[in-house]
Amino acid sequence: MNEATRPTLLIVEDDPAIREGLELTLGLEGYHTHAVVDGDQALAYLGRERIDLVLLDVMLPGRNGFEVLREIRRRRLDLPVILLTARTDEADKVLGLELGADDYVTKPFGLAELRARIRVALRRVAPALLTPAVVAFGDVAVERAAHRVRRAGEDVPMTAKEFALLAYFLDQPERVLTREALLDAVWGLPHATLRTVDNFVMRLRSKLEPDPEQPRYLVTVRGVGYRFSPTGQGEPPQ
Repeated sequence: MNEATRPTLLIVEDDPAIREGLELTLGLEGYHTHAVVDGDQALAYLGRERIDLVLLDVMLPGRNGFEVLREIRRRRLDLPVILLTARTDEADKVLGLELGADDYVTKPFGLAELRARIRVALRRVAPALLTPAVVAFGDVAVERAAHRVRRAGEDVPMTAKEFALLAYFLDQPERVLTREALLDAVWGLPHATLRTVDNFVMRLRSKLEPDPEQPRYLVTVRGVGYRFSPTGQGEPPQ
């Protein structure tokens, strides 16, 4: 995500450990985050700021999450709302969905699952927030729709698999990706090997890195895999 298209999330959660954990994790994912502790604060915030998605705890002090959701929809605000709750009753889930929730996540939840649900909800209402037309790092510009890569203004030839691997890295900045995960996501072929991933990363480095022997953007995480660092602050492999 580039700065201009980073989605803004409002976290409505009175438990400080969960609230702070979500702020940290989602901030590292590239989202702008704001956090409040009750429904009145949430509604006041929505009245004055642009928000792209709300993570809304059901068991809040004062107005509960269902009441806050009802008011959001009464105001005809169409932004996605994902309910967070420790309650597992099917009736509660049905009520939340009938009131206009986009999704319902039961605590304790896995962060990977929550991230996926956020992306699905945002993609449904505003896909451009997640797939900017051009992604830039260093002197490289990647035009996603055109499958075009330019470096210092010059076209960089890319095979389909090279571009697919690069695009996968761009979608997950600063996340450590295992070779197995990259192999499954880009190739998905039983006869491909982990060495295939290494070879393709080397090819991308030779085309995009200022010094392929000391990579700044496609960084090796020894014993695990690779990490894409769009700021160019990645540590070179030791």
